[in-house]
Amino acid sequence: MRVDLLTREYPPHVYGGAGVHVAGLSRVLRAKVDVRVHCFDGPRDEPGVLGYTVPGGLEQANPALQTFGVDLEMVDAVGRVGADGVASDLVHSHTWYANLGGHLASLLHGVPHVLTAHSLEPLRPWKAEQLGGGYAISSWAEKTAYEAAAAVIAVSGGMRQDILRSYPAVDPSRVHVVHNGIDLDGWRRPESDEDRAQAEATVRALGIDPTRPAVVFVGRITRQKGLPYFLRAAERLPADVQLVLCAGAPDTPQIAQEVAGLVDQLREKRSGVVWIDRMLPRKDVVAILSHGTVFVCPSVYEPLGIVNLEAMAVGLPVVGTATGGIPEVIVDGVTGTLVPIDQVQDGTGTPVDPDRFVGDLADALTGLVQDPARAAAWGQAARRRVEDHFSWDAIGERTLTVYRDVLG
Repeated sequence: MRVDLLTREYPPHVYGGAGVHVAGLSRVLRAKVDVRVHCFDGPRDEPGVLGYTVPGGLEQANPALQTFGVDLEMVDAVGRVGADGVASDLVHSHTWYANLGGHLASLLHGVPHVLTAHSLEPLRPWKAEQLGGGYAISSWAEKTAYEAAAAVIAVSGGMRQDILRSYPAVDPSRVHVVHNGIDLDGWRRPESDEDRAQAEATVRALGIDPTRPAVVFVGRITRQKGLPYFLRAAERLPADVQLVLCAGAPDTPQIAQEVAGLVDQLREKRSGVVWIDRMLPRKDVVAILSHGTVFVCPSVYEPLGIVNLEAMAVGLPVVGTATGGIPEVIVDGVTGTLVPIDQVQDGTGTPVDPDRFVGDLADALTGLVQDPARAAAWGQAARRRVEDHFSWDAIGERTLTVYRDVLG
């Protein structure tokens, strides 16, 4: 079986959970099937991976049109028989960036199209700030692909419900739940004395005091991640608690300015606010997590949340919003705390009562940072949970089951 994976993100250009997912999935699938990866951001040296750039003439176009230009090049490549004489049997796209490519490849080459839903355009209306009218055509591309796909994979049960609510024309029998996975070897707490010493040196170099309790946030600066709510909640945390923000790649200048203003206000009121606004290598993120007390995920929209799995794999409890797929990751009172949220039903995920949400978030975080023994015990339970339920080997086999069903 030859499977062509279509994705915007692929190492070394990974910006979010979808890129992590495709990297992990392709690795385990290669042991069982012939995998070709098609991705954005230029050529790659890795065998079996084709990277594309925006076609000439579209460099100044709306980002959505640039995306479609890359998609068309992917469609053409999917139809080529490899040097080994093997043609594509199935195309599998990830996110709206590649969904149109998957849909057109299916029509043009007569192969089934499977897509994985990592997010949904109707539930991210703030993207109109980024794309302008391009948001309308990205939404059209996603809707068209979902309604025609042979199978849709949702990364959580919550995401499956969102898909069926957003796209009622999609047959529920074609929507399957296959969770995101985690690289258990790559995400683990340093074990040797040498590795622990190196991790401590890393966090000190980043301005983090390893002797103080710390709440860690990792994520892009985008509306869905809820970072402004956490920054407001942080004002209420005990004075000895550090706030470590690994937050960059803002969606728009507006949210970048809002977050910068909130961080400045916070620094006027308390010490230990560490903001790292660049992408860090995995080993540095592991070092930060291993010196944290609690991980926070204040998202107002989150299909699953790979960052939560990564933090749990390093042995941190997670305080996360009870929305989307997060309740399928965090076991409340066992591996972390779920913070209740009542949300406006307009697609934005905005809390009905923002002050209450901020207060509940602050209370949940305070309860854990003030009880380090409980936080440590929940962190150990978190590691066990990802080992038992979110290994990539298991996720790969479930994905292959979807492929086999589609191919008959």
